[in-house]
Amino acid sequence: MSQALDILRSRFGYAQFRFQQQQIIDCLISGQDALVLMPTGGGKSLCYQIPAMVRDGTGIIISPLIALMQDQVDALALNGINAAFLNSTQTLEQQRLVRRQLHANEIDLLYVAPERALGDDFLEMLADCRIALFAIDEAHCVSQWGHDFRPDYQKLTRLHEHFPEIPRIALTATADQRTLREIEQQLQLQEARRFVHSFDRPNLFYRVTQGDNNRQRLWRFLQQNHSADAGIVYCLSRKRVEETARWLSDKGRLALPYHAGLDKHTRAEHQRIFLQQEGVIIVATIAFGMGIDKPDVRFVAHLNLPKNLESYYQETGRAGRDGEPADAWMAYGLQDIITLRQMMAQSDADDQFKRVLHHKMEAMLGFCEQTGCRRQTLLAYFDESLEQPCGNCDNCVEPPQTWNATEAARMALSCVYRTGQRFGVNYVIDVLMGNARDRIMQNRHDQLSTFGIGDLDNNEWRSLFRQLIALGYLYADIDNYGALKMTPDCKPLLNGAKQLLLRKFERSSKVVKSKTTKPGTELQAADTPLFEALRLHRKQLAQEQGVPPYVILHDKTLAAICEQRPDSIEELELIPGIGARKLELYGEDLIQFTRQYSRDELILADETD
Repeated sequence: MSQALDILRSRFGYAQFRFQQQQIIDCLISGQDALVLMPTGGGKSLCYQIPAMVRDGTGIIISPLIALMQDQVDALALNGINAAFLNSTQTLEQQRLVRRQLHANEIDLLYVAPERALGDDFLEMLADCRIALFAIDEAHCVSQWGHDFRPDYQKLTRLHEHFPEIPRIALTATADQRTLREIEQQLQLQEARRFVHSFDRPNLFYRVTQGDNNRQRLWRFLQQNHSADAGIVYCLSRKRVEETARWLSDKGRLALPYHAGLDKHTRAEHQRIFLQQEGVIIVATIAFGMGIDKPDVRFVAHLNLPKNLESYYQETGRAGRDGEPADAWMAYGLQDIITLRQMMAQSDADDQFKRVLHHKMEAMLGFCEQTGCRRQTLLAYFDESLEQPCGNCDNCVEPPQTWNATEAARMALSCVYRTGQRFGVNYVIDVLMGNARDRIMQNRHDQLSTFGIGDLDNNEWRSLFRQLIALGYLYADIDNYGALKMTPDCKPLLNGAKQLLLRKFERSSKVVKSKTTKPGTELQAADTPLFEALRLHRKQLAQEQGVPPYVILHDKTLAAICEQRPDSIEELELIPGIGARKLELYGEDLIQFTRQYSRDELILADETD
């Protein structure tokens, strides 16, 4: 472990291991298998990178997205680590070069996709090489119950069959107990040591906003919280991705679409811009984000309801990887529930799988309708308890108002029943509000006892119906154009045996703000200009080298430079995040830049006096 700690300090620039990193690294160095569940931004990659450098041979890293391998290799190179990848983006000559380096034991880490790792020619090549370990990243892809299932992952036991003595590590940020068990079973890791860190991401502020006009609510949120920050906006369909990206662009933000319908060159270019420029918004389907290592994503927004809490947790985890404050914002409405339930009903899956999907969707709806601490609800889903409310979600900062909706719910359910359970939400609300539209008059529903019975407005009725559907009292029949149908759960509510307390419709357009601040904002006023100057200087260096700015240095490292004002290489070496290679590449430049900036400050102060 002394060698591992030396690598941590000299290559990566960190003084100590975090969380369970030391135990995991020790486990692999000693030749044991490991199953690691650690949240995004927790330092999972170090858990296999360092053992691969300590052990003899090359670490083979199974990574699902070839589009990100170049960025991962570039980042390692700047830390003085010999890394490479093999994938279809390379020419034959480039692939031959990597193979020669692998045979010569000149590579510390080799990244490959699961499809290539399973090929006979690749396995034959490895048989003639020294292998330090196998790392299977994004291991939740092995689970057929999960949100990113990839059949090739289930075949990765072939690596163990060919190389039974080589230690393996499977890593994921998202897995409930069922998924963890399936990872163990499918990858034959029953004897592996299991390391499960907390799912909590305390730097994320969770907020869910209900109602219509999702895009306008998104714009208010961006204007008030992230007017110039990088972020990701998730949408359910490709069409909505395109529309939202255009809409944000028209509003003056640099917003780019990303979905499977775009050609691979466009996707790659949009991803490159997002990684290498600051303040870019990617509008995407769930096809975007896995393996993204951009640390300064300050928000993740959902314009549609995710299918399950695993997807939600995985996607929101792409914000705030640097550990600094970030937002997980979601717009949620009645149509989201209807759409997801339609998709589930239309699935060709067997009954058992549909039951699992239904359970996961109900948990997602429960999170949205929660009136208590959202973090407690989210962690409880992953079998983790949080004793006290977090104080860093919308419900904690501004507790929602509730009301006794029993009578209003009875009116709504009665109206659904009396109209024959043949109409959708909008029609039933028109009856309840006494809107004498032609269709209602033709059906003689203006004669019903429920016509005009309630004193709620349209938004309040829609909020009520959304919660009745979310709570399982009603469902939309996809075979009958979304007609509302009652479930057996309605009986105790209608006969007075049950009371119903619901979230009150929020009329305010106010955006709940988190208590936390952005990177750099906690600096002393005198240090803030230097921080911004260093960011600009870093951007210029990144453009010259063709890498993302965060690969040069993280914002936290720049902030530490501003606070400590190192005046020598020895002092700069003590700044977290600056290892030996980066000290060699940028040390003198940073010292000279900081000194010159300080001199300019003094000259300006003298002139002002």
